[in-house]
Amino acid sequence: MITGGSNGIGRACSERFAAEGANVLIADLLVDPGQAAVEAIRSTGATAAFVQLEAASQASNEAMAAAALEHFGTIDIVVTAAGISHGDYKSGDVEAGLKRMQQAAEASAVNPAASLIDLDLDDWRRVLDVNLTGTLLAIQSTAAVMLDQDKPGSIVTIASIAARDPLWGSPSYPVSKAGVWMLTKNAARTLAPLGIRVNAIGPGFIETNMTAALGEVDDYNNLVIGLTPMGRKGKPSEIANVALFLASDEASYVTGELIHPDGGWFTG
Repeated sequence: MITGGSNGIGRACSERFAAEGANVLIADLLVDPGQAAVEAIRSTGATAAFVQLEAASQASNEAMAAAALEHFGTIDIVVTAAGISHGDYKSGDVEAGLKRMQQAAEASAVNPAASLIDLDLDDWRRVLDVNLTGTLLAIQSTAAVMLDQDKPGSIVTIASIAARDPLWGSPSYPVSKAGVWMLTKNAARTLAPLGIRVNAIGPGFIETNMTAALGEVDDYNNLVIGLTPMGRKGKPSEIANVALFLASDEASYVTGELIHPDGGWFTG
C-alpha cells in the first residue's frame, strides 16, 4: 500500500513494487493521476487498485486500510509517500510554486527573518497535518490490520534530508519531516516485538513535481546541485529502490533507521 502513490516518489514505489510481483493499492488525494497510475501498472500485467485518501483524516486512513483488505485480503507492506511542501501545495502547479518562491525572496529581502516571524499558522498546521499526522494515521490504520492478522509486516515512511538539515525558508516542512523521523523510531521500538519493522527514507533533492519550480530558477537549482557531491538531483526510482530493500526480507534485521539516498548531502 502506497500513500501519495500517484506521482513522484510514491508512483515510483508503486511501479517498483508491482514489478516485483506485489499487489499494489495506491492511496492518493488526486483521483485522475491515481487511476492513471493504476492503469499503467495493470498494463504491465501486474495487479493494482486505487482508493482516494485525505492523508490528515483518520476516517480516510481507516477506509484506506479497509480497502486494502477488501481488494487483497491483507496488508504486508506500507510506504507513506503522501506529503506537501507548504500549505497551498498543488502537485504539478509549477507556476504557483514559482510565485511562492518569488514572494518568499521578496519578503526575505525586506526582513531576513520573515520566513519564521511572519509564518502563517494555517500553513504551519496544514503541513504538519499532512506530513506528520498523516504519517501517524497511516501507521495506526495499517499496523492495526497487521496486528489483527498476527503476521509480520514492514512500514517505510518518507522523511527528507530536511529531517536533519533545516535547509532554508519556512520551518514547517523540516519540522514535519523531523517529526516523521522520530515517529518512525517510536513506532519501530513499539512494533518490533510484534513483528513489524518500521524504517524511514530521507531523500535529498529528487526530480518530482515538488521540486519542479526550484528547477526552473537557475540560482536555486545551481545551489542545490552545488551542495550535492554527486552533482545532480536524484530520480524517484532511486528512492523506490531503497524502499524496496527496506520492505524486503533482505532488511529483516533493520528497523528504526533513517536512510538517506541524497547524493552525498550528509558527507560533510
